[in-house]
Amino acid sequence: QVQLVESGGGLVQVGGSLRLSCAASGHTFSTYYMGWFRQAPGKERELVAAISWSGGNTYYAGSVKGRFTISRDNAKSTVYLQMNSLKPEDTAIYYCAADLRIITIWSRPDYWGQGTQVTVSS
Repeated sequence: QVQLVESGGGLVQVGGSLRLSCAASGHTFSTYYMGWFRQAPGKERELVAAISWSGGNTYYAGSVKGRFTISRDNAKSTVYLQMNSLKPEDTAIYYCAADLRIITIWSRPDYWGQGTQVTVSS
């Protein structure tokens, strides 16, 4: 069993930055593929970014590519999402997710955090 706790969400103006963190516990962090998903009101949950077990491979949704950066620190059992040049359409609840298997846009990861709200005001 893996427990995931997100932090770092909040209210930010257009063009601003936030860094989300997700601390994991309960199992060997380095064995888990990690992802960040988001869900905006009235929309389906979507994969924003994912990172492989060692951090060597990453995926970004087209809408965030060049603005968001996912990274992980296996020694700290933490995954991060650096979000720059934020837009109103980035407003959503952001969820951290973990799975032993590769996380893709079709994945339903086994473990989820509780979510953290990100609101971008214009």
